[in-house]
Amino acid sequence: MILAIFCEAFKTKVSRNANMAKLQAGYLFPEIARRRATHLLKYPDAQVISLGIGDTTEPIPEVITSAMAKRSHALTTLEGYSGYGAEQGEKQLRAAIASTFYGDLGIEEGDIFVSDGAKCDISRLQVLFGSNVTMAVQDPSYPAYVDSSVIMGQTGLFQKDFEKYGNIEYMRCTPENGFFPDLSSVSRTDVIFFCSPNNPTGIAATREQLTRLVKFAKDNGSIIVYDSAYAMYMSDDSPRSIFEIPGAKEVAIETSSFSKYAGFTGVRLGWTVVPKELLFSDGFSVAKDFNRIVCTCFNGASNIAQAGGLACLSPEGLKGMRDVIGFYKENTEIIMDTFNSLGFNVYGGKNAPYVWVHFPGRSSWDVFAEILEKTHVVTTPGSGFGPGGEGFIRVSAFGHRGNVLEASKRIKQLYK
Repeated sequence: MILAIFCEAFKTKVSRNANMAKLQAGYLFPEIARRRATHLLKYPDAQVISLGIGDTTEPIPEVITSAMAKRSHALTTLEGYSGYGAEQGEKQLRAAIASTFYGDLGIEEGDIFVSDGAKCDISRLQVLFGSNVTMAVQDPSYPAYVDSSVIMGQTGLFQKDFEKYGNIEYMRCTPENGFFPDLSSVSRTDVIFFCSPNNPTGIAATREQLTRLVKFAKDNGSIIVYDSAYAMYMSDDSPRSIFEIPGAKEVAIETSSFSKYAGFTGVRLGWTVVPKELLFSDGFSVAKDFNRIVCTCFNGASNIAQAGGLACLSPEGLKGMRDVIGFYKENTEIIMDTFNSLGFNVYGGKNAPYVWVHFPGRSSWDVFAEILEKTHVVTTPGSGFGPGGEGFIRVSAFGHRGNVLEASKRIKQLYK
């Protein structure tokens, strides 16, 4: 007789952060990667094309990489070596961001905090706000806003029947309301996360809509966290920055990134604007507290990445970025044309590298699975962005041209 001896694993006496237990399954994009890997085990010879996660694919313009290479090589010399830099970012880069993106909007170098990306800054902002604030998000929206809120303890439990967390105000954005929430039915919250052009819908808010949003925030004494990570993709005259709206500096923070402009998804470089005019209820400067957070939690962006950021904002670098963005926007047109030709209702595309496709009455994860199983193309299920995304999929335009054309061909064969 064989005796099996089971040893119970050693456990510490440290209790788990109860907020982590509230999170649903895995974060959206690792879950998609897991399902893609499972699909490849089933079909090892399949040529899987990923139009799911919003990861750039085209090379970084040479003017930018050469500046990073030069800075990197300089670190081998006594004259060129540098260690820790300013946590807020290098002065020259902060000034270039202010002048390039905020020109005559009254945003100064000192209002800019350079970082390792907008996603990281979203979490730092949540640390700044703490656990006692209430928050609102567009529905659907980028999942990092909600998940970071859950981790911080700002929310209640996940309500399975509604696919929502308690204590979060979900601002529904649908084709019927032009993907801009009906603010008259939105409850007051301390913080409002707002992304324009929106990820995942690809829709940019108009000047009139953002004027209403700023007034709503002022009337309620709220702070807007405005994510403008796709602003350079705009093709119309919608505002590129929340600070184009009068009064926004008193109620808004803006975060942005070089990730989708210059292919810096792996290089990691972004920034957040916290205007000096923005004050807490006790009159204390929000920027001063954010500066303390940055100095405590962060040692500054890579000096090599910052050299690349400065090159991005040179005339040649700006042209290089616009050329790459133009390439992705051509991909977007191909994807839009594909789904339009099949009779689907398609949104986005014009102002962002995302196409939002409606499959009414269907589970978005089922549509994701159907497309993956039958075409070997990875998309993103809309419900991963909130309950308002159910019945939609997001298709990313980041991809090599041949892959986008091949994916479009396979999708046409599936739904013809």
